[in-house]
Amino acid sequence: MTDKTYDAVVLGAGPAGEVVAGRLAEAGWKVAIVERDLVGGECSYYACMPSKALLRPADVLAEARRIPGVPVGDDAELDPAAVLARRDAVIHDGDDSGQLPWLDERGIDLHRGAGRFVGERRIAVGDAILSAARAVVVATGSGAAMPPIDGLGAVRTWNNRDATTAAKVPASMVVLGGGPVGSELSQAWASLGTKVTLIDAGDHLLGREEPFAGEEVAAALRGRFGVDVRLGAEVSSVRAGGGVVVELSGAGTVEGEELLVAVGRRPHTDMLGLATIEIEPDDRGFLEVDDRMRVGGRDDLFAIGDVNGRALFTHVGKYQAWIAAENLLGREVAAIAETIGSPRVTFTDPQVAAVGRSLAEAEADDIDARVVEVPTDASAGASFQGKGTGGRSRLVIDQATDTIVGATFTGFETADLLQAATLAIVAEIPRARLRHAVAPYPTRSEVWLKLLEKWEA
Repeated sequence: MTDKTYDAVVLGAGPAGEVVAGRLAEAGWKVAIVERDLVGGECSYYACMPSKALLRPADVLAEARRIPGVPVGDDAELDPAAVLARRDAVIHDGDDSGQLPWLDERGIDLHRGAGRFVGERRIAVGDAILSAARAVVVATGSGAAMPPIDGLGAVRTWNNRDATTAAKVPASMVVLGGGPVGSELSQAWASLGTKVTLIDAGDHLLGREEPFAGEEVAAALRGRFGVDVRLGAEVSSVRAGGGVVVELSGAGTVEGEELLVAVGRRPHTDMLGLATIEIEPDDRGFLEVDDRMRVGGRDDLFAIGDVNGRALFTHVGKYQAWIAAENLLGREVAAIAETIGSPRVTFTDPQVAAVGRSLAEAEADDIDARVVEVPTDASAGASFQGKGTGGRSRLVIDQATDTIVGATFTGFETADLLQAATLAIVAEIPRARLRHAVAPYPTRSEVWLKLLEKWEA
Protein backbone atom coordinates (compact mmCIF):
# COMPACT_ATOMS: atom_id res chain seq x y z
CA MET A 1 0.00 0.00 0.00
CA THR A 2 1.14 3.53 -0.73
CA ASP A 3 1.32 6.07 2.11
CA LYS A 4 0.53 9.72 1.44
CA THR A 5 0.65 12.53 3.97
CA TYR A 6 -1.62 15.57 4.02
CA ASP A 7 -2.38 18.34 6.45
CA ALA A 8 -6.04 17.29 6.46
CA VAL A 9 -8.08 14.38 5.16
CA VAL A 10 -11.78 14.95 4.55
CA LEU A 11 -14.07 11.92 4.39
CA GLY A 12 -16.98 12.74 2.08
CA ALA A 13 -17.15 15.06 -0.93
CA GLY A 14 -20.69 16.29 -0.49
CA PRO A 15 -21.40 20.01 0.09
CA ALA A 16 -20.03 20.00 3.65
CA GLY A 17 -16.87 18.10 2.74
CA GLU A 18 -16.22 20.23 -0.31
CA VAL A 19 -16.59 23.48 1.62
CA VAL A 20 -14.22 22.54 4.44
CA ALA A 21 -11.69 21.06 2.01
CA GLY A 22 -11.84 24.19 -0.15
CA ARG A 23 -11.40 26.61 2.74
CA LEU A 24 -8.43 24.70 4.13
CA ALA A 25 -6.80 24.37 0.72
CA GLU A 26 -7.24 28.08 0.03
CA ALA A 27 -5.47 28.73 3.33
CA GLY A 28 -2.46 26.78 2.09
CA TRP A 29 -3.15 23.37 3.59
CA LYS A 30 -2.44 20.20 1.64
CA VAL A 31 -5.82 18.46 1.54
CA ALA A 32 -7.18 15.09 0.44
CA ILE A 33 -10.87 14.36 0.03
CA VAL A 34 -12.28 10.83 -0.04
CA GLU A 35 -15.55 9.96 -1.79
CA ARG A 36 -17.09 6.53 -2.34
CA ASP A 37 -19.86 7.74 -4.64
CA LEU A 38 -20.24 11.05 -6.52
CA VAL A 39 -18.43 14.30 -5.86
CA GLY A 40 -21.18 16.74 -4.95
CA GLY A 41 -22.95 14.32 -2.65
CA GLU A 42 -26.49 13.20 -1.95
CA CYS A 43 -28.09 16.62 -2.39
CA SER A 44 -26.72 17.18 -5.89
CA TYR A 45 -27.74 13.85 -7.39
CA TYR A 46 -30.33 12.11 -5.24
CA ALA A 47 -32.14 14.64 -3.04
CA CYS A 48 -32.47 18.42 -3.17
CA MET A 49 -31.67 19.03 -6.83
CA PRO A 50 -33.60 16.23 -8.58
CA SER A 51 -36.62 16.55 -6.29
CA LYS A 52 -36.92 20.25 -7.03
CA ALA A 53 -36.55 19.52 -10.75
CA LEU A 54 -39.51 17.15 -10.46
CA LEU A 55 -41.61 19.64 -8.49
CA ARG A 56 -40.97 22.79 -10.50
CA PRO A 57 -42.97 22.04 -13.70
CA ALA A 58 -46.30 21.73 -11.86
CA ASP A 59 -45.56 24.95 -9.94
CA VAL A 60 -44.91 26.84 -13.17
CA LEU A 61 -48.03 25.46 -14.84
CA ALA A 62 -50.20 26.43 -11.87
CA GLU A 63 -48.79 29.97 -11.81
CA ALA A 64 -49.28 30.38 -15.57
CA ARG A 65 -52.93 29.39 -15.20
CA ARG A 66 -53.40 32.11 -12.57
CA ILE A 67 -52.35 34.90 -14.94
CA PRO A 68 -54.95 36.09 -17.47
CA GLY A 69 -53.61 36.33 -21.01
CA VAL A 70 -51.05 33.56 -20.69
CA PRO A 71 -51.97 30.93 -23.30
CA VAL A 72 -52.28 27.97 -20.93
CA GLY A 73 -55.65 26.32 -20.60
CA ASP A 74 -57.10 24.27 -17.77
CA ASP A 75 -56.65 21.16 -19.89
CA ALA A 76 -52.89 21.65 -20.29
CA GLU A 77 -50.88 18.73 -18.96
CA LEU A 78 -47.26 18.13 -18.09
CA ASP A 79 -45.09 16.02 -20.38
CA PRO A 80 -43.66 13.39 -17.99
CA ALA A 81 -40.90 12.33 -20.39
CA ALA A 82 -39.71 15.92 -20.77
CA VAL A 83 -39.85 16.46 -17.00
CA LEU A 84 -37.73 13.38 -16.37
CA ALA A 85 -35.29 14.40 -19.10
CA ARG A 86 -34.87 17.84 -17.53
CA ARG A 87 -34.36 16.17 -14.14
CA ASP A 88 -31.58 14.09 -15.69
CA ALA A 89 -29.98 17.24 -17.10
CA VAL A 90 -30.09 18.92 -13.68
CA ILE A 91 -28.18 16.02 -12.12
CA HIS A 92 -25.87 15.70 -15.16
CA ASP A 93 -27.05 12.12 -15.70
CA GLY A 94 -25.21 11.07 -12.56
CA ASP A 95 -21.84 12.22 -13.95
CA ASP A 96 -19.70 14.20 -11.48
CA SER A 97 -16.90 15.13 -13.90
CA GLY A 98 -18.09 18.74 -13.91
CA GLN A 99 -17.31 18.95 -10.18
CA LEU A 100 -13.68 17.91 -10.50
CA PRO A 101 -12.14 21.13 -11.87
CA TRP A 102 -13.17 22.93 -8.67
CA LEU A 103 -11.04 20.47 -6.68
CA ASP A 104 -8.15 20.64 -9.13
CA GLU A 105 -8.07 24.44 -9.04
CA ARG A 106 -7.50 24.29 -5.28
CA GLY A 107 -4.96 21.49 -5.37
CA ILE A 108 -7.23 19.07 -3.51
CA ASP A 109 -6.44 15.40 -4.15
CA LEU A 110 -9.51 13.22 -4.75
CA HIS A 111 -9.37 9.60 -3.63
CA ARG A 112 -12.31 7.50 -4.75
CA GLY A 113 -13.45 4.73 -2.47
CA ALA A 114 -14.74 4.07 1.04
CA GLY A 115 -12.36 5.51 3.61
CA ARG A 116 -11.93 3.97 7.04
CA PHE A 117 -9.74 4.66 10.05
CA VAL A 118 -6.80 2.31 10.56
CA GLY A 119 -5.15 4.43 13.24
CA GLU A 120 -5.00 7.95 14.62
CA ARG A 121 -5.35 10.35 11.68
CA ARG A 122 -4.72 7.45 9.29
CA ILE A 123 -7.29 6.58 6.63
CA ALA A 124 -7.24 3.54 4.36
CA VAL A 125 -8.88 3.95 0.96
CA GLY A 126 -8.30 1.45 -1.82
CA ASP A 127 -4.60 0.60 -1.87
CA ALA A 128 -3.53 3.82 -0.16
CA ILE A 129 -3.04 5.00 3.39
CA LEU A 130 -3.70 8.70 3.87
CA SER A 131 -2.04 10.24 6.91
CA ALA A 132 -3.34 13.56 8.24
CA ALA A 133 -0.69 15.62 10.00
CA ARG A 134 -3.26 17.99 11.51
CA ALA A 135 -6.83 16.70 11.33
CA VAL A 136 -9.44 14.37 9.85
CA VAL A 137 -12.88 15.79 9.07
CA VAL A 138 -15.76 13.29 8.80
CA ALA A 139 -18.45 14.47 6.37
CA THR A 140 -19.89 11.17 5.20
CA GLY A 141 -23.54 12.23 5.32
CA SER A 142 -26.57 10.03 5.76
CA GLY A 143 -28.81 7.57 3.96
CA ALA A 144 -32.47 6.61 4.18
CA ALA A 145 -33.53 4.85 7.36
CA MET A 146 -35.67 1.71 7.26
CA PRO A 147 -38.18 1.28 10.12
CA PRO A 148 -38.70 -2.09 11.84
CA ILE A 149 -41.94 -3.00 10.04
CA ASP A 150 -42.86 -6.66 9.65
CA GLY A 151 -42.13 -7.84 6.11
CA LEU A 152 -40.46 -4.62 4.94
CA GLY A 153 -37.15 -6.31 4.27
CA ALA A 154 -38.77 -8.89 2.01
CA VAL A 155 -40.36 -6.51 -0.51
CA ARG A 156 -38.97 -4.10 -3.04
CA THR A 157 -38.86 -0.56 -1.67
CA TRP A 158 -37.84 2.84 -2.91
CA ASN A 159 -35.77 5.25 -0.87
CA ASN A 160 -35.19 8.90 -1.79
CA ARG A 161 -32.52 7.89 -4.33
CA ASP A 162 -34.89 5.60 -6.18
CA ALA A 163 -37.73 8.12 -6.06
CA THR A 164 -35.71 11.05 -7.39
CA THR A 165 -33.96 9.16 -10.19
CA ALA A 166 -36.68 6.76 -11.44
CA ALA A 167 -36.67 6.38 -15.22
CA LYS A 168 -40.46 6.02 -15.60
CA VAL A 169 -43.63 7.20 -13.91
CA PRO A 170 -45.18 4.44 -11.79
CA ALA A 171 -48.92 3.89 -12.01
CA SER A 172 -49.30 3.95 -8.24
CA MET A 173 -47.21 4.51 -5.15
CA VAL A 174 -47.52 4.23 -1.39
CA VAL A 175 -45.40 6.69 0.58
CA LEU A 176 -44.51 6.04 4.22
CA GLY A 177 -43.69 9.27 6.02
CA GLY A 178 -45.19 12.75 5.80
CA GLY A 179 -42.09 14.80 6.43
CA PRO A 180 -40.47 17.01 3.77
CA VAL A 181 -39.25 14.10 1.63
CA GLY A 182 -42.52 12.19 1.68
CA SER A 183 -44.63 15.30 1.11
CA GLU A 184 -42.49 16.66 -1.73
CA LEU A 185 -42.18 13.38 -3.58
CA SER A 186 -45.88 12.60 -3.15
CA GLN A 187 -46.66 15.87 -4.90
CA ALA A 188 -43.99 15.44 -7.57
CA TRP A 189 -45.09 11.99 -8.72
CA ALA A 190 -48.81 12.79 -8.38
CA SER A 191 -48.27 15.78 -10.67
CA LEU A 192 -46.89 13.37 -13.29
CA GLY A 193 -49.86 11.02 -13.09
CA THR A 194 -49.02 8.56 -10.32
CA LYS A 195 -51.85 7.56 -7.97
CA VAL A 196 -50.27 8.27 -4.56
CA THR A 197 -51.26 7.22 -1.06
CA LEU A 198 -49.33 9.07 1.67
CA ILE A 199 -49.30 7.51 5.14
CA ASP A 200 -48.14 9.24 8.31
CA ALA A 201 -48.63 8.29 11.95
CA GLY A 202 -48.91 11.90 13.13
CA ASP A 203 -51.98 14.11 13.22
CA HIS A 204 -50.56 16.49 10.60
CA LEU A 205 -47.88 16.43 7.92
CA LEU A 206 -44.49 18.07 8.50
CA GLY A 207 -44.56 17.18 12.17
CA ARG A 208 -41.76 19.54 13.17
CA GLU A 209 -43.52 22.61 11.81
CA GLU A 210 -46.50 24.64 12.98
CA PRO A 211 -49.61 22.43 12.66
CA PHE A 212 -51.30 24.82 10.20
CA ALA A 213 -48.43 24.33 7.75
CA GLY A 214 -48.92 20.57 7.54
CA GLU A 215 -52.69 21.02 7.34
CA GLU A 216 -52.34 23.35 4.35
CA VAL A 217 -49.99 20.96 2.56
CA ALA A 218 -52.32 18.01 3.19
CA ALA A 219 -55.29 19.97 1.83
CA ALA A 220 -53.36 20.86 -1.33
CA LEU A 221 -52.13 17.30 -1.84
CA ARG A 222 -55.68 16.02 -1.56
CA GLY A 223 -57.43 18.75 -3.48
CA ARG A 224 -55.03 19.73 -6.26
CA PHE A 225 -52.99 16.58 -6.72
CA GLY A 226 -55.42 13.83 -5.79
CA VAL A 227 -53.18 12.26 -3.14
CA ASP A 228 -54.87 9.98 -0.62
CA VAL A 229 -53.42 11.37 2.61
CA ARG A 230 -53.84 9.03 5.60
CA LEU A 231 -52.99 10.68 8.92
CA GLY A 232 -52.81 8.94 12.28
CA ALA A 233 -52.22 5.69 10.42
CA GLU A 234 -49.96 2.96 11.80
CA VAL A 235 -48.40 0.41 9.45
CA SER A 236 -48.45 -3.09 10.94
CA SER A 237 -46.91 -5.08 8.08
CA VAL A 238 -45.91 -5.10 4.43
CA ARG A 239 -46.13 -7.92 1.91
CA ALA A 240 -45.81 -8.53 -1.79
CA GLY A 241 -48.96 -8.61 -3.90
CA GLY A 242 -49.69 -7.26 -7.35
CA GLY A 243 -47.29 -4.57 -6.22
CA VAL A 244 -46.63 -3.92 -2.54
CA VAL A 245 -49.44 -4.33 -0.01
CA VAL A 246 -49.33 -2.23 3.15
CA GLU A 247 -51.42 -3.38 6.11
CA LEU A 248 -52.67 -0.57 8.36
CA SER A 249 -53.50 -1.27 11.99
CA GLY A 250 -57.27 -1.62 12.11
CA ALA A 251 -57.72 0.31 8.85
CA GLY A 252 -57.43 -2.22 6.04
CA THR A 253 -54.77 -2.23 3.36
CA VAL A 254 -53.40 0.01 0.62
CA GLU A 255 -51.44 -1.16 -2.40
CA GLY A 256 -49.06 0.44 -4.84
CA GLU A 257 -46.75 -0.47 -7.67
CA GLU A 258 -43.95 1.12 -5.64
CA LEU A 259 -43.41 1.67 -1.92
CA LEU A 260 -41.39 4.77 -0.98
CA VAL A 261 -40.00 4.72 2.56
CA ALA A 262 -39.32 8.26 3.78
CA VAL A 263 -39.31 8.05 7.56
CA GLY A 264 -35.92 9.50 8.44
CA ARG A 265 -32.19 9.28 7.93
CA ARG A 266 -29.31 7.23 9.32
CA PRO A 267 -25.72 8.45 9.40
CA HIS A 268 -22.97 6.77 7.39
CA THR A 269 -20.74 5.85 10.33
CA ASP A 270 -20.95 2.06 10.54
CA MET A 271 -18.09 1.36 8.11
CA LEU A 272 -15.66 4.07 9.24
CA GLY A 273 -13.60 1.90 11.60
CA LEU A 274 -14.23 4.30 14.47
CA ALA A 275 -13.41 1.64 17.08
CA THR A 276 -9.83 1.79 15.83
CA ILE A 277 -9.54 5.30 17.30
CA GLU A 278 -11.78 4.57 20.30
CA ILE A 279 -14.67 6.72 19.10
CA GLU A 280 -18.21 5.45 19.58
CA PRO A 281 -21.27 6.99 17.87
CA ASP A 282 -24.41 7.69 19.87
CA ASP A 283 -27.28 5.21 20.02
CA ARG A 284 -28.59 6.46 16.65
CA GLY A 285 -25.20 6.19 14.98
CA PHE A 286 -24.39 9.92 14.91
CA LEU A 287 -21.03 11.40 15.93
CA GLU A 288 -21.55 13.79 18.80
CA VAL A 289 -19.71 17.08 18.48
CA ASP A 290 -19.28 20.25 20.48
CA ASP A 291 -20.15 23.69 19.13
CA ARG A 292 -16.81 23.83 17.32
CA MET A 293 -17.64 20.58 15.49
CA ARG A 294 -14.98 18.63 17.38
CA VAL A 295 -15.56 14.97 18.19
CA GLY A 296 -14.78 14.20 21.82
CA GLY A 297 -13.26 17.63 22.25
CA ARG A 298 -10.30 16.60 20.10
CA ASP A 299 -8.58 19.23 17.98
CA ASP A 300 -7.69 16.69 15.29
CA LEU A 301 -11.10 15.11 14.64
CA PHE A 302 -14.17 16.97 13.38
CA ALA A 303 -17.61 15.82 12.14
CA ILE A 304 -19.82 18.05 10.00
CA GLY A 305 -23.11 17.76 8.15
CA ASP A 306 -25.69 15.01 8.56
CA VAL A 307 -23.21 12.68 10.23
CA ASN A 308 -23.33 14.66 13.50
CA GLY A 309 -27.14 14.76 13.66
CA ARG A 310 -27.45 18.39 14.77
CA ALA A 311 -29.58 19.54 11.82
CA LEU A 312 -29.80 17.45 8.66
CA PHE A 313 -29.83 20.13 5.96
CA THR A 314 -27.35 20.81 3.17
CA HIS A 315 -27.08 24.48 4.11
CA VAL A 316 -26.35 23.57 7.74
CA GLY A 317 -23.62 21.19 6.60
CA LYS A 318 -22.00 24.03 4.67
CA TYR A 319 -22.33 26.29 7.71
CA GLN A 320 -20.72 23.66 9.92
CA ALA A 321 -17.92 23.29 7.36
CA TRP A 322 -17.17 26.98 7.82
CA ILE A 323 -17.22 26.52 11.62
CA ALA A 324 -14.79 23.59 11.42
CA ALA A 325 -12.45 25.35 9.00
CA GLU A 326 -12.34 28.49 11.12
CA ASN A 327 -11.38 26.47 14.19
CA LEU A 328 -8.78 24.45 12.32
CA LEU A 329 -7.26 27.69 11.07
CA GLY A 330 -6.96 29.03 14.61
CA ARG A 331 -10.03 31.28 14.66
CA GLU A 332 -12.29 29.95 17.41
CA VAL A 333 -15.96 30.12 16.35
CA ALA A 334 -18.90 28.32 17.94
CA ALA A 335 -21.99 27.18 16.03
CA ILE A 336 -25.29 28.67 17.19
CA ALA A 337 -27.58 28.28 14.15
CA GLU A 338 -28.83 24.84 15.14
CA THR A 339 -29.70 26.02 18.65
CA ILE A 340 -31.60 29.03 17.31
CA GLY A 341 -33.44 26.83 14.81
CA SER A 342 -31.99 26.37 11.35
CA PRO A 343 -33.89 27.70 8.32
CA ARG A 344 -35.79 25.04 6.41
CA VAL A 345 -38.02 24.92 3.35
CA THR A 346 -40.41 22.26 2.12
CA PHE A 347 -40.91 22.83 -1.62
CA THR A 348 -44.47 21.65 -1.87
CA ASP A 349 -47.19 23.92 -3.22
CA PRO A 350 -47.90 25.64 -0.88
CA GLN A 351 -44.30 26.01 0.15
CA VAL A 352 -43.49 25.91 3.84
CA ALA A 353 -40.56 28.07 4.94
CA ALA A 354 -39.62 28.24 8.61
CA VAL A 355 -36.79 29.29 10.89
CA GLY A 356 -36.33 29.35 14.64
CA ARG A 357 -38.92 28.03 17.05
CA SER A 358 -42.55 27.13 16.54
CA LEU A 359 -45.00 28.49 19.11
CA ALA A 360 -45.01 25.13 20.91
CA GLU A 361 -41.20 25.03 21.00
CA ALA A 362 -41.01 28.58 22.34
CA GLU A 363 -43.47 27.77 25.11
CA ALA A 364 -41.55 24.58 25.93
CA ASP A 365 -38.45 26.75 26.34
CA ASP A 366 -40.33 28.92 28.87
CA ILE A 367 -40.45 31.91 26.53
CA ASP A 368 -43.31 34.33 27.13
CA ALA A 369 -44.42 34.03 23.52
CA ARG A 370 -47.16 35.55 21.42
CA VAL A 371 -48.07 35.03 17.78
CA VAL A 372 -48.38 37.65 15.06
CA GLU A 373 -50.06 36.33 11.92
CA VAL A 374 -51.32 37.68 8.58
CA PRO A 375 -52.33 36.13 5.23
CA THR A 376 -49.26 35.55 3.06
CA ASP A 377 -50.97 36.90 -0.04
CA ALA A 378 -52.07 40.14 1.70
CA SER A 379 -49.70 42.39 -0.25
CA ALA A 380 -49.72 44.29 -3.52
CA GLY A 381 -46.94 42.08 -4.83
CA ALA A 382 -49.20 39.05 -4.42
CA SER A 383 -51.46 40.55 -7.08
CA PHE A 384 -48.76 39.72 -9.61
CA GLN A 385 -47.23 36.54 -8.15
CA GLY A 386 -49.26 33.75 -6.63
CA LYS A 387 -52.52 35.66 -6.75
CA GLY A 388 -55.18 34.06 -4.57
CA THR A 389 -52.95 31.26 -3.33
CA GLY A 390 -53.56 32.01 0.35
CA GLY A 391 -51.17 30.83 3.02
CA ARG A 392 -50.27 32.21 6.42
CA SER A 393 -47.27 34.17 7.69
CA ARG A 394 -46.58 33.79 11.39
CA LEU A 395 -44.02 35.33 13.70
CA VAL A 396 -43.38 33.97 17.18
CA ILE A 397 -42.47 36.89 19.43
CA ASP A 398 -40.54 36.83 22.70
CA GLN A 399 -42.54 39.43 24.63
CA ALA A 400 -39.78 39.97 27.18
CA THR A 401 -37.28 41.15 24.55
CA ASP A 402 -39.71 42.24 21.83
CA THR A 403 -37.78 40.16 19.29
CA ILE A 404 -38.65 37.39 16.86
CA VAL A 405 -37.72 33.84 17.92
CA GLY A 406 -39.55 31.97 15.14
CA ALA A 407 -41.17 32.48 11.77
CA THR A 408 -43.25 30.35 9.42
CA PHE A 409 -44.44 31.32 5.95
CA THR A 410 -46.79 29.18 3.87
CA GLY A 411 -48.07 29.90 0.38
CA PHE A 412 -46.61 30.74 -3.00
CA GLU A 413 -42.79 30.58 -3.16
CA THR A 414 -42.36 31.59 0.47
CA ALA A 415 -38.71 30.49 0.55
CA ASP A 416 -37.79 33.98 -0.65
CA LEU A 417 -39.37 35.53 2.45
CA LEU A 418 -37.29 33.48 4.87
CA GLN A 419 -33.87 35.11 4.91
CA ALA A 420 -35.19 38.37 6.38
CA ALA A 421 -36.65 36.38 9.28
CA THR A 422 -33.40 34.46 9.71
CA LEU A 423 -31.41 37.70 9.95
CA ALA A 424 -33.89 39.20 12.42
CA ILE A 425 -33.71 36.12 14.66
CA VAL A 426 -29.94 35.66 14.54
CA ALA A 427 -29.26 39.35 15.14
CA GLU A 428 -32.00 39.58 17.79
CA ILE A 429 -33.34 42.77 16.22
CA PRO A 430 -36.00 44.40 18.42
CA ARG A 431 -39.25 45.54 16.86
CA ALA A 432 -38.44 49.23 17.27
CA ARG A 433 -35.36 48.83 15.06
CA LEU A 434 -36.87 46.32 12.66
CA ARG A 435 -39.66 48.78 11.90
CA HIS A 436 -37.13 50.85 9.94
CA ALA A 437 -36.45 48.00 7.49
CA VAL A 438 -38.71 49.33 4.74
CA ALA A 439 -40.19 46.73 2.37
CA PRO A 440 -40.25 47.87 -1.28
CA TYR A 441 -43.59 48.36 -3.04
CA PRO A 442 -45.13 46.48 -4.81
CA THR A 443 -43.37 43.28 -3.75
CA ARG A 444 -44.45 40.25 -1.81
CA SER A 445 -41.93 41.20 0.89
CA GLU A 446 -44.48 43.78 2.01
CA VAL A 447 -45.93 40.95 4.06
CA TRP A 448 -43.26 42.10 6.53
CA LEU A 449 -44.96 45.49 6.77
CA LYS A 450 -48.26 43.76 7.49
CA LEU A 451 -46.61 41.64 10.19
CA LEU A 452 -44.94 44.64 11.82
CA GLU A 453 -48.20 46.58 11.84
CA LYS A 454 -49.93 43.63 13.48
CA TRP A 455 -47.05 43.34 15.97
CA GLU A 456 -47.50 46.99 16.96
CA ALA A 457 -51.25 46.68 17.45
